[in-house]
Amino acid sequence: MADRTDVVVIGGGQAGLSAAYFLQRFGLGDRYLLLDHAPGPGGAWQFRWPTLTLASANRVHDLPGLGLIEALGRDCDTFPAATAVPEYFGTYEQRFGLNIRRPVSVRTVDYADDGFTVTLDDGSVIGARAIINATGTWERPFVPHVPGIADFRGRQLHTHDYVGPDEFAGRRVLVVGAGISAVQLLIEIARNAPGVETFWCSRSEPVFDDTPFDPEKGRRAVARVEERVRAGLPPTSVVSVTGLALTPSIAAARDDGILAWRRMFTRITDTGVCWDCGTDGTDHLDVDVIFWNTGFRSSLDHLAPLRLRSAGGGITMTGRLATTVADEPRVQLLGYGPSASTIGANRAGREAARNVADILASERSDANS
Repeated sequence: MADRTDVVVIGGGQAGLSAAYFLQRFGLGDRYLLLDHAPGPGGAWQFRWPTLTLASANRVHDLPGLGLIEALGRDCDTFPAATAVPEYFGTYEQRFGLNIRRPVSVRTVDYADDGFTVTLDDGSVIGARAIINATGTWERPFVPHVPGIADFRGRQLHTHDYVGPDEFAGRRVLVVGAGISAVQLLIEIARNAPGVETFWCSRSEPVFDDTPFDPEKGRRAVARVEERVRAGLPPTSVVSVTGLALTPSIAAARDDGILAWRRMFTRITDTGVCWDCGTDGTDHLDVDVIFWNTGFRSSLDHLAPLRLRSAGGGITMTGRLATTVADEPRVQLLGYGPSASTIGANRAGREAARNVADILASERSDANS
């Protein structure tokens, strides 16, 4: 085998960096390797659209041991997230000497006699006794299947592909989705693209919440998501539990008629969408662009050989913070379920690192006994 280590961390975003930091704190500094397929530091943030600032992204929670302002020497709320976060993460990696290899892509993780084999896209193989997976969701944009989707002659894009509002000037744009990205980008396009006409629909009617997002509300939301993954069901987003915060900018957009919601269409045509698709044309909307803000799915295809999914369609999770795969404790999943947030990533990283350290210590004790 070409390479071997005790722990392979897959993914160089916040959760992966947090896990690596705590692996070092728990005495595994020379016994892990973090693999990241991105060209540089920053995780998925480096690929976000240029108009997304740290303030509009609800900030980035500080990594353990070094805060963003301390690392960069300035408050970066108004800075593009795609540049500020990579600078922060790069400084963090250097400060703590994290053992990172990039750019490399993991093709598969499979079982071996003494743990796991991690096969990379170049064919090389790394052996490991434990896996901490922190691959997030950015690489798996989700677009629901709607009849006629291949017939549309206009443009279709996903949040993943968004660059800025200028490309929609003079267009009729249908934004699809009920999450925070759909609302923020709908407002951004409507207010900044000259001559644009915007429309909005989603499967469920968005719920706006004007009450403060206090710690208790956050705990209840995380508990709902955690309950699902502990039962082996696919996780839901925290927004689906909490609703959308009614910020001043959202309230103003609603007052200005930008957030005029429609129920989800039932079919896509060559020129737009339709509802129940009658012949009189009254239920048809012609658009130039369908903009899917319909979320992402966990990037876990490389773990398929391990057969971790349950009959419920998800992966059954256990442990104090639900980071441990119930059927395979040597695999820790970060960014899956309750840890899929910038706030939850640090706690989950610490928990996963501690779990792995305990497992390795137990195995070593058994071998010496």
